[in-house]
Amino acid sequence: MARKHLIAGLAAAGVLGLGVAAPAVAFAENGDTTPSPGATTSEDRSTERADRQNAFAEALAEELGVPADKVTAALEKVREERKGDRPERGGWRGGDAADRQAALKERLAKAVEDGKLTQAQADAITAAVEAGVFPGGHRGDRPGR
Repeated sequence: MARKHLIAGLAAAGVLGLGVAAPAVAFAENGDTTPSPGATTSEDRSTERADRQNAFAEALAEELGVPADKVTAALEKVREERKGDRPERGGWRGGDAADRQAALKERLAKAVEDGKLTQAQADAITAAVEAGVFPGGHRGDRPGR
């Protein structure tokens, strides 16, 4: 039963992650690079992120009926395990852009070889990354970044 709760919690975390990512992508498509008057510093963003993560862990713990510290520990464990799954990235933002782009091209070539993507789809993904459509991709000549 506890395993079901953990899986349900992780699924909820994934759904929440998508809920946070979708507006971020929509905002990025706006193309407005002018910082707002209330723009926060990197330290403020880190604090806000930690606060959101703590609130999420507490809400998830309440929903599952388990102590919040157990949920926090489980989420941290999963984060650490996922970091290890991506050694070519060097953690969250490791490696330079050329390394990331080469790794992406290798993964896309493998997907084409395995029949998961067509070459046209792989080319479209590469073009989208180079155009800055995806977060972390090449930003082109966007001012202010």
